[in-house]
Amino acid sequence: MSPILKPGTSWPELYDRCAKAAPEAFHRDRLLNLVDGTWQRIGTPGPATSPVDGSTIAGPPRLDAAQASRAVAATGAQHRAWAAVPLTERKARTLAALADLHAHRDLLALLLVWEIGKPWRLATADVDRCLEGVEWYVEQIDPMLHGRTPLHGPVSNIASWNYPMSVLMHAMLVQALAGNAVIAKVPTDGGVSCLTLACALAVRHGLPLTLVSGGGRELSPALVGSPDIGCLSFVGGRGAGGEIVTGLDATQRHVLEQEGLNCWGVWEFSDWEALRPQLRKSFDYAKQRCTAYPRYVVQRSLFDSFLSVYLEAVREITFGHPLAVASPDDDLPDLDFGPLITDAKAKELADVVDEAIAKGGVPLHRGSVDAGRFLPDQQTSAYFAPVAILAPPPSSPLHHAEPFGPVDTIVLVDTEAELLAAMNASNGALVASLSCDDEAVARRLAGGVNAFKFGHNKARSRGDRAEVFGGRGASWRGAFVGGSLLVHAVTEGPPGERLYGNFPSYSLYPPT
Repeated sequence: MSPILKPGTSWPELYDRCAKAAPEAFHRDRLLNLVDGTWQRIGTPGPATSPVDGSTIAGPPRLDAAQASRAVAATGAQHRAWAAVPLTERKARTLAALADLHAHRDLLALLLVWEIGKPWRLATADVDRCLEGVEWYVEQIDPMLHGRTPLHGPVSNIASWNYPMSVLMHAMLVQALAGNAVIAKVPTDGGVSCLTLACALAVRHGLPLTLVSGGGRELSPALVGSPDIGCLSFVGGRGAGGEIVTGLDATQRHVLEQEGLNCWGVWEFSDWEALRPQLRKSFDYAKQRCTAYPRYVVQRSLFDSFLSVYLEAVREITFGHPLAVASPDDDLPDLDFGPLITDAKAKELADVVDEAIAKGGVPLHRGSVDAGRFLPDQQTSAYFAPVAILAPPPSSPLHHAEPFGPVDTIVLVDTEAELLAAMNASNGALVASLSCDDEAVARRLAGGVNAFKFGHNKARSRGDRAEVFGGRGASWRGAFVGGSLLVHAVTEGPPGERLYGNFPSYSLYPPT
């Protein structure tokens, strides 16, 4: 029996639910931009394409440069008023907004499925991490703000599409809780409907959020270069981050999270059954996240054992249409991943893989899209099956950069010096891990790995709540975040304060 679309989860049904839940933001013919506390029919609307099946979904209403400048100015006025609101009232309004977001949790998650292709398990986790994380900040915010004041102007957010709730919306709500008005640019490749619904629910309770859509070329001068902006928060690639840095004033507060090639080393190790489930889990969301591990650096003498358990794990991976079920009453499938963010990304990655193999990389595993779980005759052009390549050639992007897709590369080494050199291939990373039987050896080697977080026999991630997050080398610029550091990054402390982070004149790391 062929799979069917889970009843009640079609895009037209979800958009209708959004229009009923937030009619001020979801018009029948288009989405609106949120400026000066109201939803406005400004900007040029257009359709978008779901990576799930290539169907048409609601697209972002794109502003031009002049409209973006007016939005920033209006946010500045909101900021001056909001900074005077007592913390007790800010906490109460944030909790009221969270209650509404909880009530629409499943709808928010289903929007993520259609807009960015997250399977149900990962989509709900994205929403839950946002809500639970902000609840934690409401409980903990008082001592974090002791002796601190809001910034001189609002916080501007430009973020990638892969975590609209747990990264972008979470940051926006904490920034507002700390006393700032907030403006955010909708990620270009997906998430506009989810963020529109979340912001619509939040602003009903008086939170000073602004949500705008548009291209980077049109919006960046206002969102990055305006002197009215108190802090810029950016999550994305090194190329875009480098362009943004050139538009920053030398003294402007900033948080720039950029990717790095996160590596997992295997050295003097024997517990293969413990490693196997971690290898499979590393493929969650097709490795489309900043803390994915796409590179394994393996001691040559252990390669046969590693390869055996690796191939077992990769052959267990499940992918396909996130909403396809065998019968109407079935739960949504528990997949490792769905599509890549666009069919263009899938084509680009296929070309990179083919080139790497043509130039000498050894294909250890090449999965087939035919193994995925799909609806009859659905479009599958955005899907990409797992691939593993041994020794990618130095000329390939896979040698030094994060592929942002389900492609692993494996490098063999014979000495500790080679291990460290290979794990530092991208001049800094967000996370790294080492599988090693001897904890003392692992600790010693960790000192030579240029990554912000290091895991011994376990993966590391961005973390939640009190856990701080940052990067080393080119993977991060500006203030670190997480726990109290997120609040400190968007508030003013005592004169002469040196925030933890990577700045032009210094780098300062929190105790580990």
